[in-house]
Amino acid sequence: MHTEFFSGFSKSLQSKEYFRKSQAQRMEPIVSRYCFLFFSIFISLLSLIPLVRSGDAEALLTLKSSIDPFNSLPWKGTNVCAWEGIKQCMNGRVTKLVLEHLSLSGPLDEQSLNQLDQLRVLSFKNNSLSGQIPDLSGLLNLKSLYLNDNNFTGEFPESITSLHRLKTIVLSGNQITGQIPASLLKLKRLYTLYLQDNSFNGTLPALNQTSLRFFNVSNNQLHGQIPVTPALVRFNLSSFSGNIDLCGEQIGNPCRTINLGPAMSPVYPNSSSNPTSKKHSRLIKIVIVSCIGGLALLLISVFLVRFISKRRRGKGKENDVKSKGVVSVEGVEGGREAMDGGGGGGSGGMRGNNSGKQGGFWEAEGLGSLVFLGTGDQQMNYSLEDLLKASAETLGRGTMGSTYKAVMESGFIVTVKRLKDARYPRLEEFKRHVDLIGRLRHPNLVPLRAYFQAKEERLLVYDYFPNGSLFSLIHDPDNKVNWMRQVGALGLGEISSKKRLKTLWTCP
Repeated sequence: MHTEFFSGFSKSLQSKEYFRKSQAQRMEPIVSRYCFLFFSIFISLLSLIPLVRSGDAEALLTLKSSIDPFNSLPWKGTNVCAWEGIKQCMNGRVTKLVLEHLSLSGPLDEQSLNQLDQLRVLSFKNNSLSGQIPDLSGLLNLKSLYLNDNNFTGEFPESITSLHRLKTIVLSGNQITGQIPASLLKLKRLYTLYLQDNSFNGTLPALNQTSLRFFNVSNNQLHGQIPVTPALVRFNLSSFSGNIDLCGEQIGNPCRTINLGPAMSPVYPNSSSNPTSKKHSRLIKIVIVSCIGGLALLLISVFLVRFISKRRRGKGKENDVKSKGVVSVEGVEGGREAMDGGGGGGSGGMRGNNSGKQGGFWEAEGLGSLVFLGTGDQQMNYSLEDLLKASAETLGRGTMGSTYKAVMESGFIVTVKRLKDARYPRLEEFKRHVDLIGRLRHPNLVPLRAYFQAKEERLLVYDYFPNGSLFSLIHDPDNKVNWMRQVGALGLGEISSKKRLKTLWTCP
């Protein structure tokens, strides 16, 4: 009996052990397969990151070897994003390469440049680079290209027109020849096109991008009529000057009509053969001259009526502005000496930031340039180009326009207000008023530092204050209670008005 019990018990144990071993044998290949799969994915991810970074580093070092004979770029170390001129990286890739004013020379290496396929901004301005601009078709993410003030030759690089994300093209101050290609029409987002101070010839393409805001082809060898398109009709003589064979309504130089030959000229009969025909032709001439004279008189009358009506409306608007409390020019002129601390800051307040260079990015003073205001503001170390390249954040919108926070590449922050109506008041009156406002200085007044004036664009530049506006401090529910408590604690009947005003302006 005992023997049978122990033999049955041992058999059950053996069967359970066999089942356990067989189940472990079945699970072992599955587990090993999954472990191998996860291990392979992990190894590939680890190997991917250094390869990408080392790829950009290798391309940059190859580029440096071709354009930096004086070793102006001390690129060392494994952290590529910390190298000089690398302004921005994203996911270990270089997205902004700015190598300016470094005396770089020689031709650009096409292969190494196209390996930097994550670039958004590429700038080599103000160097001594030469040769033809290489094929840049590999930079599919490029948005801004600055190659100005170098020694590039050859024709306009056709590869640029295939970069569909490109917004800014600046090739001014080189020796580029040939025609401006019509394929620029493929760049639907084109915002800035500066090609001045080159040797372009031929006719202008009919650019029709409504996004185009900054344009200059002056000092080239262009000829023919300037196309009358919505994009080009907004620019004036300063964008086309120095091309003596250009004509068009934008520069006030009408194009000559084509002579179609004697077939279009009136044929008069022989006067000696028929006196009646002679009188008839004379009568026709008189009628034609009379009609032309009457039409000219009518046009002059219409022009005068419109001119007088506009002038009256302008005077009415000025009276309305004055009645709303705008300080008159004479009143502020009288207080200039007191505001400037006895004089000394009056002259030079309307000087543009052109760095003494003619024919560069900016147009004439006050028209397409950044003008600094007030005493000492001329020494500001930023320009309109820095504002164009700055990242912008909308702070608010109002009846006068929109306000933005502009962060420049140098880290300097300003507040930019973009005015809605760039046509009123007129240019001289606008400059006069802005100049006067720019001289005002008070602890509770945000100083106006600079302004930008173009045909359809007006910008005002202020200092940036990170704590929000007075409106938000007063009306925000969290701050309103504290503000009201401070006002109640002031004891309005016990303190002076000067102290009340100071406390209200310094609310938390």
